[in-house]
Order: sequence, then C-alpha cells, then structure tokens
Amino acid sequence: MRRLFLVMSFALAACQQQTPTASNDAGSLIAQAVAAEGGADALRALNAVKLSGEAKFWEPGQSLEPGGPPRFLGTAKIETDWNLATGEARTQWDRDQQYPPPAEKLRYTETVLPALGFVTGDKGAKPMSSVRIAAQLRELERASPRLLLKAMDDAAHVQKTEPQKLGERLLPAVSYADGATNFLILFDPDTHLPAAIRTRDDDNMAGDSNYDLLLSDWAPAGSAKIATSLSYRLNGIEVANFHYTMVAPNPALPADAFAVPETVKTAAKAPATANVPYQWVIRRLFLNRYLDSDAIIYPDGGGLKLVELAPNVQQVQGGTANSLIVAMKDFLVVFDAPYGELQSRWTIDAAKAKYPGKPIRYLVLTHHHMDHAGGLRTYVADGANLIVPVEAAAYVKAAVAAPHTVVPDDLQKNPRTPVIYGLYEVMSIKDETEEVRVYNMDTADRETDPRLTNSHSADMIMGHVLGSKLLYVTDLISPRGGPIERSEYTVAVGNDMREQRVEGADFTFVGGHGGTVKYAEVAKALK
Repeated sequence: MRRLFLVMSFALAACQQQTPTASNDAGSLIAQAVAAEGGADALRALNAVKLSGEAKFWEPGQSLEPGGPPRFLGTAKIETDWNLATGEARTQWDRDQQYPPPAEKLRYTETVLPALGFVTGDKGAKPMSSVRIAAQLRELERASPRLLLKAMDDAAHVQKTEPQKLGERLLPAVSYADGATNFLILFDPDTHLPAAIRTRDDDNMAGDSNYDLLLSDWAPAGSAKIATSLSYRLNGIEVANFHYTMVAPNPALPADAFAVPETVKTAAKAPATANVPYQWVIRRLFLNRYLDSDAIIYPDGGGLKLVELAPNVQQVQGGTANSLIVAMKDFLVVFDAPYGELQSRWTIDAAKAKYPGKPIRYLVLTHHHMDHAGGLRTYVADGANLIVPVEAAAYVKAAVAAPHTVVPDDLQKNPRTPVIYGLYEVMSIKDETEEVRVYNMDTADRETDPRLTNSHSADMIMGHVLGSKLLYVTDLISPRGGPIERSEYTVAVGNDMREQRVEGADFTFVGGHGGTVKYAEVAKALK
C-alpha cells in the first residue's frame, strides 16, 4: 500500500510540474508562434522588408441600408519600404477611389517615423496630425512581423486571457500591453501561428468594438515567415484587405527613403499620447474623407460657429458636417449629430446659450451614416427624443443601447432610453411661432406605389422650416460655393419636393455640408 501511495504521489507531482501556470501558458503560446514564424533568430535577422500588392476598402458606416452590407470604397496599389528595426515605413499609394462620388485617382506617399509622420503629394509634403501619426504607428505595430518577437522579449507585459471568439471559432489568446496599446493576440491551435491581432476600439455608432487584423497566406521572408494576406475587420465586418504579391526581405533601402523635408521638420507634430479616435482616423482615411487635424472636427485654426439664417434658425458651420437648430416657443429642434460627442457637446451648449431656457426636445437624424449620426447619444443623454427614417429605427435603437465602456460617453455615464419616432411619411412639429415639417424622402403617393429611392442612402429625411422657407438637405445637395449640377441626387430632392407638394421659388436650401443656396440656383438640377 505504501509503495502504491508513493507511485501515486510521484505521478501527481509530475502532473503538477507539467501543468503550466497562466504566465507560462501565455509564454508558451508566444514561443510556439515565434517558432512557427521561423524562430527568434530568423525574426531578429529580418531587419527590413519591401512589400508590394493591392488593397480593397469598405465602410459599414456608409452602407446603403441601415445595418446593410458595407459600402465598397475602392481599390489601391501599394508599395511599402519598411525598416522593422527602426520602426520607419514609407508607403506609396495609387488609389482608385469609387465612393464617395465622383470617382477619382489619388497618388500620394505616407511616411511614418517613430516621432513624426508626413504625406507627400503633387503639392509637396505636409506633416500629419498627431492623432494620425498615433493611429498609423499603432497599425504598423499590429501588422509588424516582429510583434510576437517583441512580446516574447517583453514577457512581463504578456498575460493569458480567456479564449477569444473569431467568427465561429474560439481561439486561445494572450494580451500584450505594448506601451499604451493592449493587443489581444489570437492563435490558430493547428498551426500555432497568430490568427488575429485584436484591439478593443470605440466606434461612434457600434460602441465597444473588436478591431481585428486577420493574418493568412504565410510566405517565406528570408528564414522567417510573414502573412501576405491581411484582412482588417470591425466586429467581423471587413473594412480593408491587403494582399502582398511581392515580399523582399532585407532589401537595400534607398539612403533617403525616410528623409524628412525641411518644410516638414519645422511644422512636424509628435504622436498623440491620449484621446486618439482610432476608428474615425483609420476609416476616414480608407474613405478618403479624413480631415488631417488634431481638432478632429474642423481644420487646424478653424472652429465651429452659429450662422443665423433666420431669428429662430441657426446653422452650425465650420466642421466637416453641419447641424441645423430651430427654436420653437418652448423648445429646440436639432437636425443631425455629426461625428460624435465632441461636436454634439459644442452644438448643445451653443444652442442653449443662444436660446436660454429652451431644452432640445427633438433630434432629427436625416440618415444613418456615421458622419451625420455619430453624435446622437449625447443628445439622448441631454434629454432629446429622436426622429429618424422608419428604415433606420432599429439601427438607431441599437446605437442608443450599445455599450461605450472603451471611451465612456455621456450616455454611458447617465443611461436614458429615448422615444424614437420612426418616420414613414410626414411629421409636423408646430406651435404659434413656427412649423417644422419632416419628410421621409422615400414617401410615395399611395401605399401601392414603389417608394422613392436614391443611391446614397435608403433612409433619408428632409427638413422644412415653413416660416423661414428653409429646406435642410444632407449630402444630396451640398452648397459649397460652386454650381450644383444635375445628378441622381438632385433629382431625388426634386422628386420628393413634388411628392410633398413643396412649391414656390423662394426657398433656400441649407446643406448638411457647406452653406446655403437659393432655389433659383438649383431649379434646373431638381427637374
């Protein structure tokens, strides 16, 4: 009996020694991945790489239908010189941008160094904003073939975490605190290679989100291996895909590959260390609508302002997108909530200062796109109820309910459930001082008629301030100083005006972008 007890004791001790602790388990996952990538020595020997290939881009926040398939944005050819040892990268872009219209060809070069970044185009070189540099540096680190090697050498900042879901699979994972960024590294248990590199990001509509880089099609790079297919996904929805057709390890990089022009040196900014709206920066770059400014919502040196269109009507101008404020006798109506909390907070404060004692009772969202609806939650927290196209009601309800713990906003701190009016045809907001009519632009004469449509968004509202003879239209008409040509978009506005019996030639169109334009100047484009 004693001999049996000793054998069992020794066996138990052996099992205990073989069972890894959480720390060792995390370390073993990293070590196995490094080995699968060719080994530590091979990765250390990979000091630089030259890459060329193609990319595609999509944007879920610009979908045709609320919650529908992401909008295809366009393609690009890319060439990258990347010094992995120093963290310097230069990417030449040849982009074929298909959305937003009109389609255009874009050629420029992005150079990112650890301390600064700049963009070179046909008009010379311009420094990047601090938030853009920070976002670009984070994404270089995410995609670096040396990330796992760095994590192995920095074991004190690596921890085992719970398995992470990727598609339908539950994968082993570790967290790596890489400076201010926490990467979740998911592993393929069959190959031991990293399957995805994840961060938890804030999205202005979806809230707390998984932003993943999925790695596949591993190919030799000297004695190491690197992924040649890179798929970037937001909550499982692909927003970018890079495929490298050429990988050259340790190339002889030009001596001036990362040279900084004198004009950039004098104006260069350091990477931001806090308050980086990663998703806004990354995805607006994909969309080719990024305002490269640390003010985020307006150009450096600019600002938001109220422009009085009538004694009871103010347009918020100065940002990349506008709002309209209409003062009724006892309350306010606001159209659109661009960007996020930063712009919404400014607009709410400015509206209440201009019209003291009048709460914002209604926020009208013209459509679901992130650049016009991203700040809706701030209005809800302030007490507003929502008027939205009926097609977007469920989508907006989900945005209101989405947790925002990564970057806590006002509604996360002070939860509130608003009334959400899903507008099918027409709504009138009226008192003795003013009437505001809100039109769903998909309205048809009869229930049996097909609903009107436009290719920008399947949900769209137009606002009509009757007493002031103003029509608020977003995206379909954007008064920016030049002539507004006839297009599918202007025809859609004209069709809705006829459908709603909005008649007369003394209207002024107020843009969700730009300023205002008289009806007479666009009459031909509306027919």
